[in-house]
Amino acid sequence: MSTILSLFFVFLLNSAGFCAKSPRLHHSSFDKRRFFGIIPISMEHTIELDAPCKINLHLRVLDRRDDGFHSIESIFQMISLCDRIVLHRMDSPGECEIDCPRFDLPPVNTVSRAVDLFRDTTGIRDGIHVVLDKQIPAGAGLGGGSTDAAAVLAGLNRLFSAGLGADDLHALACGIGSDVPFFLGSPAALVTGRGEALQALVPRTDVYGILIWPGVHSGTAEAYAAVDAWKTGHPDAGCGMPDRDELAGIYAGSLDGWKRFGNSFSAPIMERYPAIRSVQRELYDAGALYAEMSGSGSSVFGLFGDKKESERVFSRFSMRRDLCREFLLLAHSPMR
Repeated sequence: MSTILSLFFVFLLNSAGFCAKSPRLHHSSFDKRRFFGIIPISMEHTIELDAPCKINLHLRVLDRRDDGFHSIESIFQMISLCDRIVLHRMDSPGECEIDCPRFDLPPVNTVSRAVDLFRDTTGIRDGIHVVLDKQIPAGAGLGGGSTDAAAVLAGLNRLFSAGLGADDLHALACGIGSDVPFFLGSPAALVTGRGEALQALVPRTDVYGILIWPGVHSGTAEAYAAVDAWKTGHPDAGCGMPDRDELAGIYAGSLDGWKRFGNSFSAPIMERYPAIRSVQRELYDAGALYAEMSGSGSSVFGLFGDKKESERVFSRFSMRRDLCREFLLLAHSPMR
């Protein structure tokens, strides 16, 4: 059985054109021996995880803090669009290999940082092989890099029975990025601070969504600079947004009430990239009860209270947009 599984993995890896990209990690050519059964795969040494992305149902950017970060008030929601991660533990000390299909990872990336932090914290030196199948677009405000890092931390903790508790993993996640801690917890949360303060919410399962990426890459640093500049020219920006104490109640209420939510990034980023505003307008015209840009952009989601209506609108949009996905709000996190 292990030999058959090994051959199947080789077929997938070769056909997808997997590539190791991070110079901080070991970059030797892929060792096909372990997958051809000469070095058998043990399922006890392998773990697979879905790494779901998130949308920001609401995102208010507050002032810049003394540490250089901005405080936020946000509702994070995991959705059913996921990257797929396979972690394999070697039987001897070694480096870490990262293989990624169809995606050019930067030299230092969230996955490599997660592996480094885990190894430094636990002292584990066994070789690690990571296969990352990217489905979440980059620069889309969906937290793709953050969820990958969280999945690697959670997966390695299980794979090596390292015994790191929730607080330990949270601390490691904070060292990688502001959004990473969220992906280790509840699929819906009120998020404050720089992103590390999380209040779990009872997840909604009665909402259906469409996600469209307009093909525009919006960088996080660029977006925060745009918000700061926008506030200077628009002193009343954000005045109509609900207070922090109202957010959980709005989330639990009627979907129509979600129109009270908003995103501080939307006005400045949509002014810079009109294609994003056009997508939002199209979703509202198609019948979405709430449509907004996620995070710092550039993806836009539209939400519906009826599954058939969502499917009808998706069918219409998917015929003329390649980067269009249906999604559900997750009721459970695959990392917990």
